[in-house]
Amino acid sequence: MKVVRWVHTAYGVLVFAVLFALVCPLLAIPIVFPATFRLVGVVNRWWARLMFIFIGMPYRVVYRRRLDPKRQYVFCPNHFSYIDIPAMGLNHLNAIFVGKSGIGKIPVFGYMYERLHITVDRQNMRSRYTSVKRSLEAIDEGKSLVIFPEGGIITLKEPVLARFKDGAFRVAIEKQIPIVPVTIPYNWIILPPDQFLLRWHPLHVIFHEPIETKGLTLEDVGTLREKTFAVIAAELQQQLQGKAVALQHTNVHNYEDRPRTIG
Repeated sequence: MKVVRWVHTAYGVLVFAVLFALVCPLLAIPIVFPATFRLVGVVNRWWARLMFIFIGMPYRVVYRRRLDPKRQYVFCPNHFSYIDIPAMGLNHLNAIFVGKSGIGKIPVFGYMYERLHITVDRQNMRSRYTSVKRSLEAIDEGKSLVIFPEGGIITLKEPVLARFKDGAFRVAIEKQIPIVPVTIPYNWIILPPDQFLLRWHPLHVIFHEPIETKGLTLEDVGTLREKTFAVIAAELQQQLQGKAVALQHTNVHNYEDRPRTIG
């Protein structure tokens, strides 16, 4: 069985690389012509769709409320697997990512990523400040953002939510744009964070109703953060209930006793 997973994973990496080579010229356009930044979301969407189709991974994207394509949002998904990034590429609305600076070390892909998205070294205070500044500027440019509020992957096996960081919620409040909680319940099964081996399982991405921030101030960051956490935690429990997973080791309610981030 493990041999099959190795073969599937190798094939998946090949599909990812080939598709990247094909879309690379298109992704170069918004680098040269920044005004065409919406092309990033379009290319990412088709790249993600084709990748999941070719690796035989069925996916389902659910919107609990129709999002207005004319508005901007800060999308906040849980982060249990490295496949969460292409999963968020399935978003029907165009958005750029705020992600780890380590991605920039990947040859070619990292170069493109750093120029199309926002990177941050979470261990460096200046880098964190710069990423927030660039996020605010991106909003001013008309972009929507994808920010993983946990700040990394904290679980090696069971899906355990980490304490959310404030950055996404500060940006949303300062710019008075909605937060969209996003639940990705099964990616930790598809690509476990402790072993880079694919496992077949349907992929689900659930976009919840936007949480408005109009009228909120920075004093409301904690309340907004907790509300977003509660939405994702409740959906995780509902999605995972009844599945043959180690739920007895999972605690999505006890927010104060979260393990520390490791990613």
